[in-house]
Amino acid sequence: MVFVYAALGLVILLLAGDALVKGAVNLSLRVGIPALIVSLTIVAFGTSAPELLISIQAAMRDVPGIALGNVVGSNTANVLLVLGIPALIAVMHTAEHDTRKSYWIMLGSTVLFIALALRGVFDWIAGLVLLGVLAVILLDSTRDALRHRSNGKAAAIDEEEPEGADPDMPWWKIILFLVLGLVGLPLGADLLVDSATVIAEMFGVPDTVIGLTLVALGTSLPELATTVMAAIRRQADVALGNVIGSNMFNLLAIIGIAALIKPLPVDPELLKFDIWVMLAASLLLIPFVLLKQNIGRVWGVVLSALYVGYVTLVII
Repeated sequence: MVFVYAALGLVILLLAGDALVKGAVNLSLRVGIPALIVSLTIVAFGTSAPELLISIQAAMRDVPGIALGNVVGSNTANVLLVLGIPALIAVMHTAEHDTRKSYWIMLGSTVLFIALALRGVFDWIAGLVLLGVLAVILLDSTRDALRHRSNGKAAAIDEEEPEGADPDMPWWKIILFLVLGLVGLPLGADLLVDSATVIAEMFGVPDTVIGLTLVALGTSLPELATTVMAAIRRQADVALGNVIGSNMFNLLAIIGIAALIKPLPVDPELLKFDIWVMLAASLLLIPFVLLKQNIGRVWGVVLSALYVGYVTLVII
């Protein structure tokens, strides 16, 4: 039954996260917040809400390995699995998109995260550093977008609506989505963290291992499903930019907020192996970002095989 509860917690978490994004986006647009700001902040925070709630619940329940393992494992899965499996279906023409600036920011965030992890604990100081860097990045992104828009270089962006936007959504539905999201997120996170902790005890493995595998893979499933469907429709070319943005946000926002709530001691095993795998996975993006290579089927096989090998090493 514990696996059923874990699956139920994950489903509730993902549905509640989606509901919160829809409710928050439409509420923000209704009260006059510009769509650009909504996209850069509310949508970004909302889509990471499941991971955030898991990290907060794990910190509160003294299982920091699940909190840190979830972020490190999700970032590794995002590169190897979320990009690898869709590439087996269709070539991803990532060379057509310039993600160099975002990539350098993500790489810098990864190095900063590792440097703070080597201190042995993510405390309030580390939390403030991570969130401070995130604030600077968001301000810079907003300024860049506004400058491009004023120069007439990004007219197409003006016409795009944020994810989850529905101009005709009635007020009662907005409120319903917000309530479902705010109630469902802590409920789903509570179920998943409790179940994951029991599973770790059942199999005699550290909670970090469960965070790196079961929880991380579970929270990466929506991105994987979305990218696979986009690959089937031959529309997965923007997946690389989404992965880069998601990984940066995981490191800075999720751990930053969780560390302010309660200190997160770093598992020595995480320091010996897993964070370096995460860094190596980030460096694997160099051919696609800097050398402008597309992600073909050969790369899809390589990335997917590397993820299977990594999870096997973590479990055994």
